[in-house]
Amino acid sequence: VMGTRCGDIDPAVIFYLEKAHGMTVDDIDTLLNKESGLLGVGGSSDLRDILAKHSEGDLDATLALSLYVYRIKKYIGTYMAILGRVDALVFTAGVGENSPYIRWHACKDLEHLGIVIDKDKNNTKREGIFEIHAGQSRVKVLVIPTNEELEIATQAQALIDSANSL
Repeated sequence: VMGTRCGDIDPAVIFYLEKAHGMTVDDIDTLLNKESGLLGVGGSSDLRDILAKHSEGDLDATLALSLYVYRIKKYIGTYMAILGRVDALVFTAGVGENSPYIRWHACKDLEHLGIVIDKDKNNTKREGIFEIHAGQSRVKVLVIPTNEELEIATQAQALIDSANSL
């Protein structure tokens, strides 16, 4: 589940929408990629708006948050099962870096998987890479800032350099 994208769905949904509602492929594409996710459930694609509406008691926003966090937890459990051993769980990008609420709720009740968040560390904003796990956590939980602009510039420069060397 993302701001406007539906996330994982049963593929039969696509055929149901076409047959039962007469939707075209373009209609379904728009629905699943531009009108679903947080926007479709909670009324906004911006998590900050959803959090604000949730704090005011908005049930749709609360449902959107529950769905969002549920999907994160599901992926954490899935990947831990596949990997067999996890050294660290990393939160990054806009939500991961800036939403203690999402980090807390995504890791809540995962002690049986070795993930324990320190509430004070999680709620304290710091610069750079920082840890938010509690001392008894078997898995490190880190917040790592992204620098997408630098990565884009680095890749663009590498592409230019390789083209110039031809």
